[in-house]
Amino acid sequence: MDLRNYGIVTASYWGFTLTDGALRMLVLLHFHTLGYSPVQLAFLFLLYEGCGMVSNLLGGWIGSRLGLKVTLFAGLAIQIVALLMLSFLQPDWAVAMSVGYVMGAQALSGIAKDLTKMSSKSAVKLLVPAGAGADGLFQWVAILTGSKNALKGAGFLFGGILLGWLGFERSLWAMAGALTLILMVGFLWLQGDLGKSTKKVTFTQLFSKSREINILSAARFFLFGSRDLWFVVGLPIFLKDVLGWSFAGVGAFLACWVIGYGMVQALAPQIVRRGGPANGAQAVLSWGFLLLVVTTAMAAAVHFDYHTVGAVLGGLTLFGVVFAVNSAVHSYLILAYTQADEVALNVGFYYMANAGGRLVGTLLSGVLYLAAGLPGCLWASAGFVLVAAFLTILLPRKAENGPGMAQAG
Repeated sequence: MDLRNYGIVTASYWGFTLTDGALRMLVLLHFHTLGYSPVQLAFLFLLYEGCGMVSNLLGGWIGSRLGLKVTLFAGLAIQIVALLMLSFLQPDWAVAMSVGYVMGAQALSGIAKDLTKMSSKSAVKLLVPAGAGADGLFQWVAILTGSKNALKGAGFLFGGILLGWLGFERSLWAMAGALTLILMVGFLWLQGDLGKSTKKVTFTQLFSKSREINILSAARFFLFGSRDLWFVVGLPIFLKDVLGWSFAGVGAFLACWVIGYGMVQALAPQIVRRGGPANGAQAVLSWGFLLLVVTTAMAAAVHFDYHTVGAVLGGLTLFGVVFAVNSAVHSYLILAYTQADEVALNVGFYYMANAGGRLVGTLLSGVLYLAAGLPGCLWASAGFVLVAAFLTILLPRKAENGPGMAQAG
């Protein structure tokens, strides 16, 4: 195991994730206080997710040609530009101008996020030795993914605290400075041309994928769309307006949820082994239908006003645990199904589908909350989970027979 490069890649991803979570909370809460509607808030994040789709697809191609160092450092640099750009926003601008400006900055942030994510997760495939086996690959992927999400949760809390302490503008400056330091350290210490393909990669290869990767990518679209349908806009506004929580309270709750989610992801290999099915394809099917049960029960309880507060808080806890295991197994399978020489291309394509699901979920979160409140968001979420679970039925039941598993172990 190349612990030096793995540590640098992970630290870079951690630093980016902390600022990304804080930025989302800063933008959401700041503009909510300015009187923006749920739909307007959703629009602030649309280009963030939409540009993420493009950056994942093209980033995988660029990474395979130039190496993952290029895409990793580009992601960090673009995020710094996005943070500084947002700091110049003026409160007396017209709403249309403010929304357009923030959407542009968020578009840059979306490109940055997915370049960084694609680079970091692709690097795991290359840094974990072949002798580690499938279990070793699953464990290292789970550690990276789980720790990242724990830090994203900390970022939500960090963003809520910064907004109350430093204000919107100074918070952005502080995060840009910290990210610049991380970029400088990575540039000086990261070694090798990670992920650079040994053969010429044509643009048409971006869409030439195996059946397993296409199915898994489609399932990922609906899986992450199901989460963002209620998490991005509906839940924070529900906690603030319906339950009367403070900014710090909303930030702290979302932070604790995502931190717990990340911890479960890191433990997913142990959870799946204890739970029964050993192969990833069977596990993702079983846990997918369990997620459907949890989401449907939560939607029904909120819809019929049955202990709403307990249903939301308790249901979210269960949803987080089951969703985390699903996500971790998905992240393992995309690497397990991928040949080492195509890792950047396939991971980029896969996370393009992830960003597409989040884009649709983000837009629907604002629209459905305005039209039908949190129950509407949750029922739609259950529908997306149902589609994701049925798609995983099409995966081969033994993951070790998928392409690329010889490299994984």
